[in-house]
Amino acid sequence: MEAVFLGQNQAGEEIYNWLNQREDTDVLALLTEKDQLSLIEKLEPEIVISAGFEHKVPKEIIEVPEKGIINLHPSFLPYNRGAHPYIWPIIEDTPAGVSIHQMTEEIDHGPIIDRREVPVYPDDTGKSLHERLMREQVQQFKENWADIKQGNIQKTQQSPGRGTTHYKKDLEDERRIKLNEETSKEDFIDELRALTYPPHRNAYIERNGKKYHLELDIVPDDTR
Repeated sequence: MEAVFLGQNQAGEEIYNWLNQREDTDVLALLTEKDQLSLIEKLEPEIVISAGFEHKVPKEIIEVPEKGIINLHPSFLPYNRGAHPYIWPIIEDTPAGVSIHQMTEEIDHGPIIDRREVPVYPDDTGKSLHERLMREQVQQFKENWADIKQGNIQKTQQSPGRGTTHYKKDLEDERRIKLNEETSKEDFIDELRALTYPPHRNAYIERNGKKYHLELDIVPDDTR
């Protein structure tokens, strides 16, 4: 099968390399930029696989591959569509997981091919949850690829109005910790651990015009 690969996040890199080693799949190109999408019209692949592609794909490109474009999204759709899906399960107590869905014009709204819930632990940070989601996404794709390739899949439509969606600006709004806002201690801890993703500096407070960055280190008690 001839395929084109879009994007390359942590899971995408491993999946891309895995596909390149398979005799039943010919990866024609790896595209990471929006201005490269026109190559899909020239290459006319049977299928396009997207993992971490950060640009919206126009309808005329989505319609080129015979089997369409499948997107790998690290959330339990329909929850946490859009940006930074590893942060919001901790902050908003929504399910975390990984999904494979058919790409449509509306971001992360296409029919679901497979989804798996991934647990969120009390000592998780945004980074640890993200890394676990990436590992699960790789395993999920490998287990589903044969059926996807052969067309032996069942698609489940996402229910209109259900789920949650986040945008890149939502993280920017969340990063500043407003100490004068009333919140429970549990919610405050959840916010800090969700924003903990070293070496990135996310959460911060401001004092006298200066930013002070915060991270949370949670260590389970192993004495019991």
